[in-house]
Amino acid sequence: EVQLQASGGGLVHVGGSLRLSCAASGFTVDDYATGWFRQAPGKEREGVSVLSSSGERTSYAHSVKGRFTISRDNAKNTVYLQMNSLKPEDTAVYYCATSFPFGAGWSSPTGPDPSTWPSRGQGTLVTVSS
Repeated sequence: EVQLQASGGGLVHVGGSLRLSCAASGFTVDDYATGWFRQAPGKEREGVSVLSSSGERTSYAHSVKGRFTISRDNAKNTVYLQMNSLKPEDTAVYYCATSFPFGAGWSSPTGPDPSTWPSRGQGTLVTVSS
């Protein structure tokens, strides 16, 4: 059974940083793409970032590019999202997801979207105060 346990959310001031973690089980993070998406109150889900199975390819939403970094630790089977220069509009519940058992969708015209993947965790709340 695929399980994804996200953690690391919290309250941070504008300009601050947080690192989210996603502990995976039931699959290995270097076999399938992993990523993060978020959902703010009253808004639709938004794909934030994707890391390919090889670890050599990443994608980011335009709104977070240059501020967020996705990475992983294969030995811990864990994926991370380092979030810097946080803004109030980053406030949302953040979810990690995996494309398991399918491909990531790199060939899609808009790129892979983790908010559409079949396996996701329970989410962790990030609140950025101004």
